[in-house]
Amino acid sequence: MPKRSSSKRVIRDEVALATLRQVIRQTDTERRRKKNPAAVALGRLGGLKGGKARAVALSAKRRREIAQKAARKRWHGKV
Repeated sequence: MPKRSSSKRVIRDEVALATLRQVIRQTDTERRRKKNPAAVALGRLGGLKGGKARAVALSAKRRREIAQKAARKRWHGKV
């Protein structure tokens, strides 16, 4: 009759698998954190211009509609 596998072996395998998953998750997170400095600079340039350019482009009526919608959201939940 063949011997059955030890439950200790199964537990060790599960621990090793959990450790491996944790290492992979950490490596993947670190890889995503690194940003391209050129892309960051371009994004910052657009971000610095964006709000001012949008404010100039909006009419007074449209600005008022946006503000009212924001107030309704803030005070009444869903619009």
